[in-house]
Amino acid sequence: MTKFEPRGRKVKILATVGPASRDPDMLRRLFKAGVDAFRVNLSHGEHEGHAETITAIRALEKEFNRPIAVLCDLQGPKLRVGAFAGGQAIIPHGHKFTLDRDPAPGDGTRVCLPHKELFGLLEPGHRLLINDGKIRLRVTEATVDKIVCTAEVGGVISDRKGVNVPDAEVPIPALTDKDRRDLAFAIEQGADWIALSFVQRPDDLAEARKLMDGKAALCAKIEKPQAIRRLNEIIELADGVMVARGDLGVELNPEEVPPLQKKIVNATRLTGKPVIVATQMLESMIESPAPTRAEVSDVANAVYDGADAVMLSAETAAGQWPEEAVMMMDSIARQVERDDAYRQRVRLLDTQPDPTTADALAHACMTIADTVAINAITVFTSTGSSARRVARERPSVPLMVLTPNSAVARKMALLWGAHAVTIREIGSFEEMIAKGKRMALRHGFGGAGSKLVVMAGVPFGVSGATNLLHVVTLAGDELNNHAN
Repeated sequence: MTKFEPRGRKVKILATVGPASRDPDMLRRLFKAGVDAFRVNLSHGEHEGHAETITAIRALEKEFNRPIAVLCDLQGPKLRVGAFAGGQAIIPHGHKFTLDRDPAPGDGTRVCLPHKELFGLLEPGHRLLINDGKIRLRVTEATVDKIVCTAEVGGVISDRKGVNVPDAEVPIPALTDKDRRDLAFAIEQGADWIALSFVQRPDDLAEARKLMDGKAALCAKIEKPQAIRRLNEIIELADGVMVARGDLGVELNPEEVPPLQKKIVNATRLTGKPVIVATQMLESMIESPAPTRAEVSDVANAVYDGADAVMLSAETAAGQWPEEAVMMMDSIARQVERDDAYRQRVRLLDTQPDPTTADALAHACMTIADTVAINAITVFTSTGSSARRVARERPSVPLMVLTPNSAVARKMALLWGAHAVTIREIGSFEEMIAKGKRMALRHGFGGAGSKLVVMAGVPFGVSGATNLLHVVTLAGDELNNHAN
């Protein structure tokens, strides 16, 4: 087993696995470069290949004795146009273009739209965005059989390009038949997080919850304007949130996305649930070994805003420089967190504790760490709830999460500041204190004479019983006891 020191940074890095990174050796290099969690994009590839990837990630976990989260991302109900004669057509600017229910191959004047839900739903004035917004249509007439549009922005349109409908809530379920199969596969493979795409309403989370049966955490991807209208309800029903800026940026004006990103991050942070900022963070590193200055600023701003994790997509999935992209993201995060202004910036959000004992103790952890020379906060938890409460306060010192549940430890890989360690069940107060000291020494959170804040609940093993805060001093001879 390889000894692995804590990362030394608070924000986590989520990297997407793809052709450029699925090789076990590359996965190992990405992990060593700074990846805390891996995203398996179920929109592409076959189950067999994804299973091999997850097996390789679990082997890394064993090698480095460090919990690693696997997030399986469901494709969701992607809307697409039909096929064209010859594979493509040209829609001239300002010309009329019709979407209908006729399956015949399309041309420069019409194409099939194989989604009956949209007919009778759209109204004059609504927009249709095709191929990530490269073609923009404005509805002039809509019936149950056809949708007549004017091409505000024309261009080349080809087979089965995606369609975005920003001005209407489309009455289609968040899970397709493919998603249900992929979800069953992900649960069977022991995925730690399931990301649900194109969430529009709180109800969209219900079916996924039922199928998951408590066997993973649910991440709601916010990429539809409709989701913003009911954001707090969606956050309440999810275990975490992803700011998926790709489709969100297609359906909204570009200048609307940055303030919405901050709104989503802040609303999620108030609940203590992990929030991930994703899409195009270091996009130029797909082909270049160095990012643009604007991309560096984008990543830095997400870190300053207190996001729990930042994500790499095509940069690690299909790019030419996957390892360099991770190293760059790691370097940016570390530089931001070294900034004297970081602690103040990351706490601009007023996360007032709820009127509960657990929240009051979590807030006290932060206050003690700010007042006394503390090396780390140690949280004993069986569900992860106490750790999320402490992380919500964005304390100035590392957070060591000790849990007997390996599934909980893996989920913590996306939680700000958390370094999770799987331990055996604790039976007494004395055993808890001794274990906390040993783990702090073993994992590099101080040496002899260092102070540690310990937060836990008694009786042990009872969920929701957080009621204890204790400050201890580490002694060097406790390093000699390596019992786990």
